[in-house]
Amino acid sequence: MDITGPIPKNARGRFYHLDCAPGELAPYILTCGDPFRARRIARRLTRVDMRRKNREFLTYTGIYQNIPVSVMATGIGAPASAIAIVEAANCVTPVTFIRLGTCGALQRDIAVGDLVITASARRDENTTHAYTPADFVPQAAPEIVAALTQAAGNLKAPYHVGLTCTTADFYAGQGREAPGFPSLDPHKVARLSQAGVLNLEMEMSAYLTLAAVSTYRIRAGGVCLVINNRVTSQGIPAAHAQRQAGRRLIDVGLLALAMLAARDQQEQKF
Repeated sequence: MDITGPIPKNARGRFYHLDCAPGELAPYILTCGDPFRARRIARRLTRVDMRRKNREFLTYTGIYQNIPVSVMATGIGAPASAIAIVEAANCVTPVTFIRLGTCGALQRDIAVGDLVITASARRDENTTHAYTPADFVPQAAPEIVAALTQAAGNLKAPYHVGLTCTTADFYAGQGREAPGFPSLDPHKVARLSQAGVLNLEMEMSAYLTLAAVSTYRIRAGGVCLVINNRVTSQGIPAAHAQRQAGRRLIDVGLLALAMLAARDQQEQKF
């Protein structure tokens, strides 16, 4: 292991956490927290040339419709996402990150099974505060928002576009009062809902913030599947419905990726 450089490397000379090296990742990366979802996405690739598993990080690199793409599961939370972003961007640049996640909705009119496309993020986590001041509001890349919006529309997937809140914790951090663990902010859901926040999740702000501050060429954005509504207490009732909704999320992500890659090739801008 080499820990003398700015990014530690393992005994194989690859970056320590991802177990990947320059040249092993594609310029388009679909990310998620759940390794099961990463495996589902990877099964949709035309071919898979590389698979790596280390700690919570699971990475595939292959081809989708003649587009070089990597699929990466990072585990839960902004800290792990930031590690993945830093190491991945040092493997390949320019690079585009599209997060395909899950979330809880904060508006009554957002149904379970709908998609929320992030336009900007509220940074209710402390990972990104090491990179930029607390008042910075990161924005998703407009072309990623446009591609996700068009893909959702083409596939007739109900969607909403707006402000996401990324939290550092799933329980008290998202206004839950788990037995034995009282929250300091039990009215958080109502407060965020009134402020117009669409959804709660745990990774998106890391992608948008690090893309904004990096000296590398990085684009980031993402879409989340609503698996519960925190205002109405509605949840996806059956496993079959969850699988069907998860398939819709992946379909939209892959179509948006194809649209974005086609636009990039045509305009030769990224």
